[in-house]
Amino acid sequence: MNAARISTLEQTFTQQIQANIGIIRKVIQLYVDDPDDRRDLQQEILYQAWRSFPSFNGLSKFSTWLYKVSLNTVFTFRRRATRVPTVALGPAQDHLPASHDQGSGNAERLYDAIRQLAEAERAVIILHLDGYSNDEIADIAGLTKNNVAVKLHRIKNELINRLKG
Repeated sequence: MNAARISTLEQTFTQQIQANIGIIRKVIQLYVDDPDDRRDLQQEILYQAWRSFPSFNGLSKFSTWLYKVSLNTVFTFRRRATRVPTVALGPAQDHLPASHDQGSGNAERLYDAIRQLAEAERAVIILHLDGYSNDEIADIAGLTKNNVAVKLHRIKNELINRLKG
């Protein structure tokens, strides 16, 4: 690649990451409790995204592609982790995306309930909450559209029960 192409690629990548950094932070928040692991994982996701960016074909939105890269990186990280799992000692409100109402505590309760779901279920519900269609969720999660609909129904019921109790 010539220098001009690399510079343009780097600029485009940087702009897209800046516009979508919340995706990376949200995925990490839902799967990793340890602050050091969160920092390491953010760097790993950025690295994997940069490494894969030249092959991004634009058939899906960048945010959809970034979710897939982020989730795959987190799942790989968790499979490889040999450490004993850690548990957050207090509320993680400082890690919630700025768009959520942190004052009421409802957002934190919802995130706590989502954190208790299985990995795949967390991915499905957070994508749904971010406004992705069932087709997009199916593409990111490697599921069928019908499977996504069924999972969403079950996940919503489970979250309702957890939040009531």
